[in-house]
Formats: sequence, C-alpha cells, structure tokens
Amino acid sequence: MRKIKHGKLSAGCEDSCCLKLEALNVQLQGDSILEDVSFHLHCGEIVALIGPNGAGKSTLFRSILGQTGYRGKITFSPAGGPAIRLADGGLTGGTRPLVGYVPQAPSFDRGDPVSVLDFFTAATARWPVWLPVPRKYRDRAAACLARVHGEDLLDRPMGGLSGGQLQRVLLALALEPVPHILILDEPLSGVDIEGEHQLLDMLDELRTQYDLSIFLSTHDFATLGQFADKVILLNRRVLKSGPPDEVLSSPEFYETFHLRMGKGGAE
Repeated sequence: MRKIKHGKLSAGCEDSCCLKLEALNVQLQGDSILEDVSFHLHCGEIVALIGPNGAGKSTLFRSILGQTGYRGKITFSPAGGPAIRLADGGLTGGTRPLVGYVPQAPSFDRGDPVSVLDFFTAATARWPVWLPVPRKYRDRAAACLARVHGEDLLDRPMGGLSGGQLQRVLLALALEPVPHILILDEPLSGVDIEGEHQLLDMLDELRTQYDLSIFLSTHDFATLGQFADKVILLNRRVLKSGPPDEVLSSPEFYETFHLRMGKGGAE
C-alpha cells in the first residue's frame, strides 16, 4: 500500500528529502512546552503524532510553521540538495520549503450561505464573497478540489458539509500550491467511520502521487497501523518513536494512556 519514492528509510537521509528537528526547545511565558525534541520526517512518509492534551503537539506544529520561536534546529533537505535551516521563522542556505497546514476543522453556521466556491476563492484569490466569482477562479477551485476527489462539493454551502467533506475542502486548500510538507491537526476529529477511511485512503494517495511528507496528530490509536509509517509519542519530549505496533505496545504508551494496544491487543 505504502510507496516511498526515495528508497528505504533505513538507508538514512542521503537519497531522500528530509525534515529534521534537533534538540528543539520551546518556552512560553516561562513554562517549558517542548524539551529536547528530535526526529526525522522523510518525503513519501506519513508520521502520526500522539500524546495527551497539553503535550505540546500544536506548539510543535507552530514551530515548524514558523509561528512560534524556539531553540534548537529545524532543517529541510531536498532530495540530493543542501540542507535549509529554519530559525525562528527565518532561514539560511536556501528557500524555505512550502508547508501546507490543515487546522482542526472549524465549525460553520448551517444557515451560512457561503459556498465552498466562495470560501475557496476568498482564501486563494482574495475575491470578495459578495461578488460573482469569475470563471477562472471557479475553474481553479474545481481543479484543486479534484485533487481530493471533491469536485461535487464546489457549490455546496460550507455549513452543510459533513466532517469528512469539510476536511476534503480544507485539504484541497492546503494543497494549493502543492507543498513539500503537509501538516494536519486532528484531521479525524468529527469524521464518521466511512469518512475516516476515505480520508486515510486519500492521504495515502496524495503522499504517493506528490511524494509528500505528511505529519498529523490524532487520538485515534486504533487506525495507526493502517496508515502511519511511524508514530511519535510526545509529552513535552519524545517518549517513544517507531513503527505503530512498537509504539502502541511500549511501556511508554501504557504509562501515558493506561491502555494496552499494539501486539498485545487492546484493553
């Protein structure tokens, strides 16, 4: 099911693009939020970030996005190219990689007349929602939605979308333009079982088609083995990192969540 275009991950980072965090530390208002966080994220790889509420997951995402200051190093290495260092939102050594971001799904008033087309055009073209949308913007929105098989949503009201449909629209927006790294904050939250399976299949398709690095947070541990290449257990610091079964069956996972999963089954 999973296809890595740049060779086996065990071979290291030499033949693949790689996002690398080294000794990342974040303090906010004197409180330590992240401590000595280090890991690699390769192109074509889906990595799931898990941890209890308050573990620092959103802060970690904001650090990668350049929205939160930090100590340590975040570098991005294109396949076969020199490393690009990101420092507190700045950079040295090259052009900052494109990062697509899907926040936790916002809620919309079901009576809100704003359509998916209006929403998409306002976000990508800054076109006022009260004016008729020109054909070129409509075609652009339809093409972007086609990436996530959501063309039929173009004229639907935002307030009438299901959780899975809303995630498709937000994902299409994050893929315009196609980024190097795609970050999703709790994409399975509020999505029914059918929508969840469709979304996971779509992420697998996107990372294969575009060679994306996909980094997402989730509390749905039961599905990790179906889509994740690697799982990172975070609680201010990285407690455990590795294949889903290895992390879910680890003492660190049990001590954090008091659940027995992975190879030993679930309780």
